[in-house]
Amino acid sequence: MNNGPLNGAVVAVAGAAGPAGRAALLRLAEAGAVVVGADADVERLASAVDAARYAHGGATVTGDTVDLLDLQATRDWADRIQKDFGRVDGLVHLVGGWRGATSFPETELADWDLLEKLLIKTVQHTSLAFHDGLLRSDRGRFVLVSQSGAHKPTANNAAYNAGKAAAEAWTLALGDAFRKAGGEDGPGAAAAILVIKALVHDAMRAERPNAKFAGFTDVTELADAIAGVWDKPAQEVNGQRLWLTPKP
Repeated sequence: MNNGPLNGAVVAVAGAAGPAGRAALLRLAEAGAVVVGADADVERLASAVDAARYAHGGATVTGDTVDLLDLQATRDWADRIQKDFGRVDGLVHLVGGWRGATSFPETELADWDLLEKLLIKTVQHTSLAFHDGLLRSDRGRFVLVSQSGAHKPTANNAAYNAGKAAAEAWTLALGDAFRKAGGEDGPGAAAAILVIKALVHDAMRAERPNAKFAGFTDVTELADAIAGVWDKPAQEVNGQRLWLTPKP
């Protein structure tokens, strides 16, 4: 019997169908959480949910197709989770996307238009939709995965780095809201940022067997770090950047 801090917790995972999402579903289910994944890709989401269920027999893992670019649809998803399971204790944000350029002047502003939706709007919508539920929880956590370029932007990644920096700022504002709501007792919920350089998974290694992937974080390590946000008191992780790669 798992008696850790995630046992019985209800955790939503946004962007659950990719390699990081699959790893997170597996790790959270292993820790005893009820896991609700969302993604725009129906088939990949179903595969990720089935894998987590199969790996951890008896675990409650479900999937919803949600348009996270629609604020009302995102609010409806949060409300549905709380209605179905009686509570929500976490939102893990794994919606990603990358566009780069060969140089700064060749940056395509169309790339910014896309990244602003994927990297910022989805953070805004999930944080607004889940704020109240996480605040009601005795272990509420909002977890953003960010990238080190937000702290040392590069010429060819202006749009991506700026998008990640904005998502971090938004998440830290959520953390401030949690802090203020907690009063003298401190925050009961926490908003935390996990910072990586890049992610790697087994399929990437198989495709490029000679690549070093120096400084990359394996998706299973990221999943462990996500689960680890519940291991510490809210006061310790709220408004914090937790670095999984050396600071630039």
